[in-house]
Amino acid sequence: MVSGGVQGVGYRAFVQREAMQKGLRGEVCNLADGRVAVEVEGAQNVVDAFIESLRVGPPLARVARVDVEWEPPTGRQAGFSIRY
Repeated sequence: MVSGGVQGVGYRAFVQREAMQKGLRGEVCNLADGRVAVEVEGAQNVVDAFIESLRVGPPLARVARVDVEWEPPTGRQAGFSIRY
């Protein structure tokens, strides 16, 4: 979960671009409370680097917090998508 000024600033597109460049699978979506939810699967070291990029975000974003919850991979996602 990513909190801060992360909606309306291209954050979901940024997340998708970063994930696809790193070969990760998953999805990203805006939540009604202003946060952005990200689910991602991939190699641990790649996911760790991806999380660090989430903490920065695109130029207009103001990331206040990134909360990470680790779960076993499900293998459900074939690529990385933006959920609307």
